[in-house]
Amino acid sequence: MTDPNTGLLGLALEAARRAGDFLRDGRPADLAVAATKTSAIDVVTEMDIASEKMITGFLADRRPEDGFLGEEGASTEGTSGVRWIIDPLDGTVNYLYGRPAWAVSIAAERDGVTVVGVVHAPMRGETCRAVLGGGAHLDDRPLHVNAAPALDRALVGTGFGYLADRKAHQAAVAARIIPEVRDIRRGGSAAIDLCDVATGRLDAYYERGLNPWDYAAGELIAREAGALTGGRPGAPASTELAVAAPPGLFEPLQERLEAYGAWHDGTLG
Repeated sequence: MTDPNTGLLGLALEAARRAGDFLRDGRPADLAVAATKTSAIDVVTEMDIASEKMITGFLADRRPEDGFLGEEGASTEGTSGVRWIIDPLDGTVNYLYGRPAWAVSIAAERDGVTVVGVVHAPMRGETCRAVLGGGAHLDDRPLHVNAAPALDRALVGTGFGYLADRKAHQAAVAARIIPEVRDIRRGGSAAIDLCDVATGRLDAYYERGLNPWDYAAGELIAREAGALTGGRPGAPASTELAVAAPPGLFEPLQERLEAYGAWHDGTLG
């Protein structure tokens, strides 16, 4: 019997490809020069909104009974039990400055469980994908996380929010983590960072302040590649905290993040 999620994967791949082509080919060549100007930011916002409309329109034409949750405002319940979770441009600041680490992220939930994830990074020329129970792939190559290193040999990705107070606390947490790991990387796209755990380009990743559209697809890809994912101890990934790492590294990293208060915006514990 054909897995019904395979059809959802095909739609997600095509929608992500179309949106990625639009964002790559429609980006003004001089946008980076004007990156600090309001006019440039407005252009990126318009591209972001147009990308989401392109994705939701494509999917709604083919599956009109499905629901949607998108970063740029798409929010419908649907009646099919399937909901699409969409970040039409993850890594907006990277896109604004002409940096390559941006992506289109599309996940599909069935009855509240994420069953499909696609992260398409046009400037990398890469598409990571996963189907629940079917493993994760980079294009056609199966993905597997790194074997867990000791914490002090782990390369860990993270991110920082836009609000000054949150960013200051995140920096303080990172300052506590850095001496305990090999090093820290800040890529600027949660979806890509989670895929980098799946591909072995990072050993682990954590961040506070993510929304479901930031992590839904990448989390499934990381998990299907062998990572453990979650938030605070005993809790799933959420806006409070998202963590991904192979078994054996996940636990000590999560313990430290809990102890250092990585899940809130206040003073360190």
